[in-house]
Amino acid sequence: MLNWALTFLVIALIAAVFGFGGIASTAAGFAQISFVIFLVLFLVSTVAHVLRHR
Repeated sequence: MLNWALTFLVIALIAAVFGFGGIASTAAGFAQISFVIFLVLFLVSTVAHVLRHR
C-alpha cells in the first residue's frame, strides 16, 4: 500500500516540474488523498494483525 502512495507522490512531483496548472494540481491533490488513504489502511491492517496474534 505504501508503494502506491510513493508512486502517486512521484507523479505529483513530475506534475510539479511541468508547472502547477490544472492537471498538475489535480495530480498533486490525488496523490495527497491517496497517501492519506493508504496510510490509514496500513495502520488499520497493522493494528488488526497485532490484535489477532494476542
